[in-house]
Amino acid sequence: MKKRIKSSQITRFKSISHIEYGTYDYPRRVYFPYQNHGIYRGILDNIMEFKERSDNETDNEFFRVNVAGKIMNFRLSYEHDCPAVYFHPSEKESAIESIHNYFLDFFDNTVEYQWYQWITDDEDSIPNFHQLALSISFDSKKYGRRDVESLEKFFASSPVIKRVDMQLDTSYLFRPESKFYQVESVHLKLYSHAVPTFLRHFQGRQAFLSCYYKWNILDLIEFMHRWKSGEECRKLEYLKMELSINEIPQDQILNALGVKHIDESNTPPTHELPLAFWSGFDPNTDPIVSHSYVVRNTDNRVASVSIQNNWFCFGVWKETEQEFLRMVT
Repeated sequence: MKKRIKSSQITRFKSISHIEYGTYDYPRRVYFPYQNHGIYRGILDNIMEFKERSDNETDNEFFRVNVAGKIMNFRLSYEHDCPAVYFHPSEKESAIESIHNYFLDFFDNTVEYQWYQWITDDEDSIPNFHQLALSISFDSKKYGRRDVESLEKFFASSPVIKRVDMQLDTSYLFRPESKFYQVESVHLKLYSHAVPTFLRHFQGRQAFLSCYYKWNILDLIEFMHRWKSGEECRKLEYLKMELSINEIPQDQILNALGVKHIDESNTPPTHELPLAFWSGFDPNTDPIVSHSYVVRNTDNRVASVSIQNNWFCFGVWKETEQEFLRMVT
């Protein structure tokens, strides 16, 4: 049956790269994000909904299906034109895991499985399923202005999280050993002097920072020197920073860093990477096309550097300096 379905839907399945468990509304839905040439167009191809059943509903009101060895109750959802699976609150995790295991058996490794969750309470739990990439956003009204102790406990008890989106107003960040720094993709809004601490301990691949306070430019210079020496952010692929309060003095920064320059008559290569966690719309990082670059001393790897008004962009290449310069046209 599985082979028959796949053969009849072969063209459609070729365009599917993700299965998303969305949390943007109730009930939680599972869907394929529709793509056209790799770009999300805001259209969701719904697969099913998850709903909690009430105590007064009987099994006769559903049709029952064996899903990955578990008998589950379904009913059609006319609102989103897809089936809805119903379960008692105590069975929620096991029901969703059964659905997930069915997808794993059907699609295997041909798609990425992504779970989005909005955290509003310390008691909110997140699943720990096989091959499930987690994207967590925190309620800024609750978590933005409090200390990080509860957040520290949350990360310590959570499975590996691939993407985090949060706002922090506190003057300090997490302990150096915190699992927060291991998140692959971090989106942070900061209202206090915490960026140097973050960059010093970050072990992920991509960081998107918005800084809403008066910045000390020397902190940026120090970070770049430490990256060049190989002391920090060795796994970093892409860094984009917005300094909302003050513009970045481009000449001062570039001179202090000792950057190298590609001749203005030549065209530098474009730095662009797939997002560590694709969350719709453009699947890639914003391109960096810059004549300025720096070289890491420990392995001769290159990073393109772009400064425009209050934006600082930093993209690390897998190529050495010699290989990088061969891409210049």
